[in-house]
Amino acid sequence: MVGPVEFILAGVLVGFCVGITGVGGGSLMTPILISLFRIEPHIAIGTDLLYAAISKFCGSLVHAKKLNIVWPIVLWLAAGSIPASFATHWALETYLSGSTHYKAVLTMVLGFMLTLTGLSIVFRAQIEKFFAKFRAEKHDFHETNNFTIDGKRLYVVIMGIVLGVFVTLSSVGAGAFGIMALILMFPNLPMIRIIGSDVVHAVLLTSVAGFAHMTSGNVDFHLLGWLLVGSIPAIVIGTLISSRLPEKMIRKILGVTLFALGINFILNPVKSKPVEKPKTAMVVQVQQHHYLG
Repeated sequence: MVGPVEFILAGVLVGFCVGITGVGGGSLMTPILISLFRIEPHIAIGTDLLYAAISKFCGSLVHAKKLNIVWPIVLWLAAGSIPASFATHWALETYLSGSTHYKAVLTMVLGFMLTLTGLSIVFRAQIEKFFAKFRAEKHDFHETNNFTIDGKRLYVVIMGIVLGVFVTLSSVGAGAFGIMALILMFPNLPMIRIIGSDVVHAVLLTSVAGFAHMTSGNVDFHLLGWLLVGSIPAIVIGTLISSRLPEKMIRKILGVTLFALGINFILNPVKSKPVEKPKTAMVVQVQQHHYLG
């Protein structure tokens, strides 16, 4: 029987990994809830979205204090992601909530996002080297002092729409893919400002998506509370001792694990069981027919 202790330990594990590696909690928490605790996919995703919003909020305050946030990027990303999140949730509830394919769709999308996240974590060093070289060739870092996104607003909005759809469906992608997209679009922007902007946007998006799922009853508040009890202290501890641990090795283990989980969800999605008539009702009907006969 799964209880509060197990949920707290899951929060500790995820929070510790986030503190050490910076990997988003969503990519770890949702598959743990589904695979280990057998939580229904829609409940796991809805609960994890609010979990991510709360846990990332503290980080966003730090970035705001250090002026690491580029607000035009955040606002234009949100202009695409928030309407897309509402539209995606509406489509889910209108066309899939009563379907036997509902859970399968959610777990397959989750598997797809976990697979991509796992690959991006495993090959992060190579990706960063590639973009570092590209940045070095730019020689126009002065733009960061008078930053503007003129000419790239449409691309930022489109990226926001993509994130809004996939994060609402899977609770995964607000961190890893947001950062990758911003690096591609703004290679001359310092990494710390890209991370700060992405974290703040992730708070907005996961809050909106989480509240949308909450209106459909897809959030377990008891589960959410126990996860936060375990994860928030663990994030702080993990961050403090991260310099003493083999972060690269831990990242690779996490990346391979997420990739394997993603493939498993794609190949073996959670399926809804067909509705069966209660046996007691059938017995009563048989007995009534017998007496009448």
